[in-house]
Amino acid sequence: MTLISFRVDGIPAPQGSKRSLGNGIMIESSKKVRPWRTDVKEAAKAAYQGPPINQPVHITVTFWFARPKSHYRTGRYSHLLKPNAPMWATSFTQGDLDKLLRSTFDALSFMSGGCIIRDDSLVVSVKATKKYACDRFPPGASIGVAPVAD
Repeated sequence: MTLISFRVDGIPAPQGSKRSLGNGIMIESSKKVRPWRTDVKEAAKAAYQGPPINQPVHITVTFWFARPKSHYRTGRYSHLLKPNAPMWATSFTQGDLDKLLRSTFDALSFMSGGCIIRDDSLVVSVKATKKYACDRFPPGASIGVAPVAD
């Protein structure tokens, strides 16, 4: 089996804390998680139609976030970035990398309604990055999943 790679368009959302409704019913506290998981599941199903992978996998993910307007110059040069605009997406509003990975892994997992891996416990290696979007890469994520050779 080879690398499965695909692009997810949408706004990456971290999986945060859960909130109790009582009687053992828990829901996500963030309203952004469900749309993100749906976007990942749809992109994964379009990229892969085989049976769920049931062996250790390596996942590569680059999350792309929209730049704030404050990163751009004004007036005639409003299409250009300021010289001090950061390269990496480190704002707390975009979420912690580990929480972004949790929501994405859940969406890839067959046990959570995904189609690529049997369970997210099969992820044994990860390379993850948070960057700002550009013309070539709008907000979303680039995801690659590859089985790990024994």
